[in-house]
Amino acid sequence: RERVRAMFYHAYEHYLESAFPYDELRPLTCDGQDTWGSFSLTLIDALDTLLILGNVSEFQRVVSVLQEGVDFDIDVNASVFETNIRVVGGLLSAHLLSKKAGVTVEAGWPCSGPLLRMAEEAARKLLPAFQTPTGMPYGTVNLLHGVNPGETPVTCTAGIGTFIVEFATLSYLTGDPVFEDVARKALKALWKNRSDIGLVGNHIDVITAKWVAQDAGIGAGVDSYFEYLVKGAILLQDKELMSMFLEYNKAIKNYTKFDDWYLWVQMYKGTVSMPVFQSLEAYWPGLQSLIGDVDNAMRTFLNYYTVWKQFGGLPEFYNIPQGYTVDKREGYPLRPELIESAMYLYRATRDPTLLELGRDAVESIEKISKVDCGFATIKDLRDHRLDNRMESFFLAETVKYLYLLFDPDNFIHNDGSAFDVVVTPYGECVLNAGGYVFNTEAHPIDPAALHCCRRRKEEQWEVEDLMREFYSPKKTKKFPLKRTSDRGEGESTKDPEGAPSEKGGEKRSSKKNTHSLLSCPSQSFNSKLAVLGQVFLDNT
Repeated sequence: RERVRAMFYHAYEHYLESAFPYDELRPLTCDGQDTWGSFSLTLIDALDTLLILGNVSEFQRVVSVLQEGVDFDIDVNASVFETNIRVVGGLLSAHLLSKKAGVTVEAGWPCSGPLLRMAEEAARKLLPAFQTPTGMPYGTVNLLHGVNPGETPVTCTAGIGTFIVEFATLSYLTGDPVFEDVARKALKALWKNRSDIGLVGNHIDVITAKWVAQDAGIGAGVDSYFEYLVKGAILLQDKELMSMFLEYNKAIKNYTKFDDWYLWVQMYKGTVSMPVFQSLEAYWPGLQSLIGDVDNAMRTFLNYYTVWKQFGGLPEFYNIPQGYTVDKREGYPLRPELIESAMYLYRATRDPTLLELGRDAVESIEKISKVDCGFATIKDLRDHRLDNRMESFFLAETVKYLYLLFDPDNFIHNDGSAFDVVVTPYGECVLNAGGYVFNTEAHPIDPAALHCCRRRKEEQWEVEDLMREFYSPKKTKKFPLKRTSDRGEGESTKDPEGAPSEKGGEKRSSKKNTHSLLSCPSQSFNSKLAVLGQVFLDNT
């Protein structure tokens, strides 16, 4: 644990010294570069990690730096997906943790606050991307002008289905249903366009809903869509999202699973298109553990761990039959996915093998990628050549999951035995009781917070109805006014394929009648690389 802490500060301090206010550190040249926008991205991404490591004073300092220094009114083309998971997710998480970190919060917190306003502002900049005939978002948006006229309509599946965690949280905290609505609409559009055998492809045209890349699997371009169906279901206690995932899970097991590996198959026929394991797929055992499928999760995890032991890291692509890397895909950009799965599985099983993976990861990263100015992406696991980049997810995810693996008493692992009661203008609510849901960039969202800002609307309507009844002309009412709340608990009956049926007198957007939209890293479609007939983003 202490080695992981030292690792964090070696990277973080060099970012501040050499790269801030740029997005990312370039560790070989000790300078910085903007990559996903111009948001001081590493600082936003590392913020909640500071608190998990117990550094409240630096957390407080960074919060004030971000409030003064980050501006979203800029003429920059940004990835809708990346901006959501890193910026919106990072700001929401920091907002919800700010009281715990000793930040002086406003009277209405957690239903208001400067970080929440920043998260909302960033998310509003992404909304124009969702204005498509299908409700599925474009992959890139200009933060000042909206969607560029020549923007490609092709978005990856994950770039459409990875919004519900952040956007629903925003809707619950701010009371504005638009965020959750667009996220649900996008999720359901993907569900509607799955193949007859229950699979989704890799890239889809968001205008026509035609699949452009028809390879189905659990890795790059699809991964966090499945993750957000599960995490959205847990966060929102939403049975519909979970049933969607369980249907997909059956199809994935039927068509893509072989000997505890998962391959890529043609989405309509189920024939194998690529017998490849990608490092991004290593999140899957962690996701299986969240739905209680621990035995299968461990078997798949152990397969992936053998690849790690072979190379001292996970190559981006690994050819399963040949047992070796795929040409041009030999790198390891210090990704967190295998460590993330180890953290979840260790919570579930306490199997010491998982701690061994953690130790191996610390040793490989220190031995291969540590340089004077931080930690560098490994360009090739065969000869340990390095690349001049340290992705912000190294501090947001890799270091965080490693630390949590080795810190069983961290507040994040709270089992509900300790909690805080917060008095808001809308009544008391419980916070920090545990059960945190990590977004796909490892930003923890406290599910209890979603209930802090809800009652005001329900109570307000009850009062309005009583007043209306009291002051209305004395006519006998045959039908009492009844309204479904914005956040009705299972009040809407849903058709699995369509929108929920409406109940209630006035339409208060039964929060579940919308779909969610997602988007992909910002690159024009023609700069994506076709590998073995499979379309992928070059840097995914």
